[in-house]
Amino acid sequence: MSRLFGTDGVRGLANGLLTAELAMQLAQAAAVVLGHDRNSNGSRPRAVVARDPRASGEFIAAAVEAGLSSSGVDVYDAGVLPTPAAAYLVADLDADFGVMISASHNPAPDNGIKFFARGGQKLPDDVEDAIEAQMTKEAVRPVGADVGRIQRFSDAEDRYIVHLLQTLPHNLEGLTVVLDCAHGAASGCSPQVFKDAGANVIVIGADPDGHNINDGVGSTHLGPLKEAVVKYGANLGIAHDGDADRCLAVDHEGNEVDGDQIMAILAVALKNSGKLKDDVLVATVMSNLGLKIALREAGISIRETAVGDRYVLEEMRDGGFNLGGEQSGHVIFADHATTGDGVLTGLQLAAQIALTGTPLKELATVMTKLPQVLINVKGVDRTKVGSNDVLAQAVASAEAALGDTGRVLLRPSGTEPVVRVMVEAADEETAQSIAEHLAQVVRSELALEQLVSE
Repeated sequence: MSRLFGTDGVRGLANGLLTAELAMQLAQAAAVVLGHDRNSNGSRPRAVVARDPRASGEFIAAAVEAGLSSSGVDVYDAGVLPTPAAAYLVADLDADFGVMISASHNPAPDNGIKFFARGGQKLPDDVEDAIEAQMTKEAVRPVGADVGRIQRFSDAEDRYIVHLLQTLPHNLEGLTVVLDCAHGAASGCSPQVFKDAGANVIVIGADPDGHNINDGVGSTHLGPLKEAVVKYGANLGIAHDGDADRCLAVDHEGNEVDGDQIMAILAVALKNSGKLKDDVLVATVMSNLGLKIALREAGISIRETAVGDRYVLEEMRDGGFNLGGEQSGHVIFADHATTGDGVLTGLQLAAQIALTGTPLKELATVMTKLPQVLINVKGVDRTKVGSNDVLAQAVASAEAALGDTGRVLLRPSGTEPVVRVMVEAADEETAQSIAEHLAQVVRSELALEQLVSE
């Protein structure tokens, strides 16, 4: 049987893979593993539950809360809030664990369930495995006064907003900011916190109806944000995804500022203020080489991880580092959050503009993005990427030709017969040429048809 948990909780089509019955089973199992097994003070475990505004989130939340309370867990229903808000509230309330119901940037028919341990920390694989194993056992079913209670977490959003405001190094007075909330979980709190910080706020994509989340808006569809920033003469635009754990930006001319550029701006700012731990930024292997070059010149080193914010978090925890993230806009401020927080990131970025009086377009010049070409080669044996001598020689030749002006990365898919060929170079033509050559070598050397004939 395949593993139920994926890279970010349990995710799938609501009422397809993700049914009310499965949600209740997951909650009952989590009540044991994250609640009773880890609660040593004799009181009922406590859990925070939040969701994004998908219509299916209503029945899934009801099933989760029923499963938890029937298993002897007191539930604090925080309603519609971003994923990072749920993580923060687990720590702020000193709850035993938390549950977030969201499918992030996925379309509305999908949904997901992710858990946070005490302190708002993401779960390691072994704890997720323990929850899956517990699902095969009899559920805990207390009676009488030992049954859990469900109550509305009435000041959940206010607590999160106050926390965000306390992180700001400078208010946002004088700035005009366009926010695209993706018709998602940040539709209420993000505009409010930017207004409270002093900004003049223009909002788009903040009218969730349960079915329009991520639909043509948000961090995966920047067109409407770019148009609005230019139309209103704003200083910058901020785009969230459905659960607001990521942030991309747009400068006053409508140019995209991606996660690498945001991290570069904030890493340099933290270093200059003496707040960047060990002068290290944690990023994935997919971050643009231009980021590494820029930060090296600024006296900042990069610790690289595999793709995925969970790996960034692990490296940050292991090394005690306080800033990391991904090109996609997941940025983690360990001094203020236990996971990527798109609202927090947007605030910190805007604060740098207000503090320095420098336009975002100019701040983004701290790094020069090298042209990057990505080719997905399908129908190949992804397991042989690291063992084929001809391919290894082709990669070595490409790397020698690029020298310090570019790089090559071959990444096998984790689930499909696909190898991703990524090349960065000083110019687009060189990157395209080398990527196409390496893709052809991958096709010829790792073709699945070749394996069949042998």
